[in-house]
Amino acid sequence: MDEGKPSGPKPKWWSRPATGPAPLAPEPAPAPVADGPSAPVADVLAPGAGGPAPAADTPAPVADGPAPTVPEVPGPRTPGAARPLHEPDEYGTPPYGGPGPWAPAPPVQHPATTPAHGTPVPGGYAGHGARATAPGTPWQHYDPWAADSPQQPLVRTCPGTPGVLPAGSRPSGRRGSLLVGAVLLALVAGAIGGGVGAYVERNGGLTTVHLPQADGVPAGRAPDSVAGIAASALPGVVTLHVSGSEESGTGTGFVLDGQGHILTNNHVVAPAGQSGDITVTFSGGESASAEVVGTDSGYDLAVVKVSGVSGLRPLALGNSDNVEVGDPVVAIGAPYDLSNTVTSGIISAKQRPITAGGEEAGSTDVSYVDALQTDAPINPGNSGGPLLDAQAQVIGINSAIRAADTGSSGTGAQAGSIGLGFAIPINQGKRVAEELINTGKATHPVIGVTLDMEYLGDGAKVNTGGEGGSAAVTEGGPGDLAGIRPGDVITAVDGVRVHNGEELIVKIRAHRPGDRLVLKLTRGGKELSMTLTLGSVTGT
Repeated sequence: MDEGKPSGPKPKWWSRPATGPAPLAPEPAPAPVADGPSAPVADVLAPGAGGPAPAADTPAPVADGPAPTVPEVPGPRTPGAARPLHEPDEYGTPPYGGPGPWAPAPPVQHPATTPAHGTPVPGGYAGHGARATAPGTPWQHYDPWAADSPQQPLVRTCPGTPGVLPAGSRPSGRRGSLLVGAVLLALVAGAIGGGVGAYVERNGGLTTVHLPQADGVPAGRAPDSVAGIAASALPGVVTLHVSGSEESGTGTGFVLDGQGHILTNNHVVAPAGQSGDITVTFSGGESASAEVVGTDSGYDLAVVKVSGVSGLRPLALGNSDNVEVGDPVVAIGAPYDLSNTVTSGIISAKQRPITAGGEEAGSTDVSYVDALQTDAPINPGNSGGPLLDAQAQVIGINSAIRAADTGSSGTGAQAGSIGLGFAIPINQGKRVAEELINTGKATHPVIGVTLDMEYLGDGAKVNTGGEGGSAAVTEGGPGDLAGIRPGDVITAVDGVRVHNGEELIVKIRAHRPGDRLVLKLTRGGKELSMTLTLGSVTGT
């Protein structure tokens, strides 16, 4: 609507006072033309307000009728100068003072860079003479004093179509399609990325990783290797679980024949007593009950038998007399109930005289063994297991260890191996096992004398008197027939030195009854030598 306002062209409120002569009376004249390119008289028409906006390079139309007169402003006047639109600012506020009754306040502009010539700018940008841009649109640089500022408004154009973007119009269908496509693409990419990430997390990568590995080796092992010996012997080794009325224990044994006879230590089966239970477990996991065939505490050996078991694998027995120090050996057993445990080492000594058992006062289970010493690890539970040579033949029965801690403390802890293990030579074990199987008892070789076990000198001293007033040398016995007298000190057996009574017993029991021995002894400061034939006595 007109609202009583002048309909002619609006004067430029930012114009500076012009210089030069001016007519005293107004005359009809074309619409004012600003310096530089042509500019429209009024703002760019909005859509539907009278037609499309003129092109940027089209001259502005001239308004019909006389140009409007400029109202007179009271105040001084310079002759020949055009009258200014405003009164001078008495405060000198640049560029022209505060807003007056005829000029609006200058728009607030954001200090953004003016686009380069010909670059489309966002909608809502106002050129000279336009109002402030709408909220939400970027502000552009504004310089009201620029002499070469273009007088035509900058407009936003659509690609390929010059002109003004209609106010309130929405993005074209193409732009909306692009937006929807971008959203769909982001969703698909996110789904694919999530799947790939999950696969990488679970499988360690997009490709399968193959680590280098050595080529396969033949399944078999050399028969004389530790693995070969173990594979050959394990089927003939068993684990014994023994329980009695007062105690129980675990030990090892090995099969002697196809009839089910198994050799082990006496101290392994001793907890069963007369009515306990003995269970034999084979290397394959099969179990069977066993009964005691015979025991001998002096040799610490026992034989048990299983019945109704087929497919038994007896171990081959070697010759312990042929063993040399340094020979490789393999021990198999169940240390601390860990069945089928294989360890290896060497023979570290031969004919090592040891005594075992007899922990309780007055006990008669003391064993005397002329043992094979080995550094193959042996622990509680290995007792009764085989000690094998390089041909997988049994050369000893693992029976005792020497430990740094004997395990005799109040806690009842068992001692572990320190590399000092002892095995009964198989030659001795074979003889005792045969006697136990055939008669249920084993015989012990004897020389028919009693010894002074408290003698502190070097050698084994014959007592001067027997127990209960009996003779120290049995009349008609092997010693009496060889010429031994009470008080003699025996120093060697078959050329091997003995240092005490226990060592003499060990050396004698290493032989069979009827074997002939050469003894050296001292009597009254003189050294004597004599030959003796061993007698026998039934053991317990």
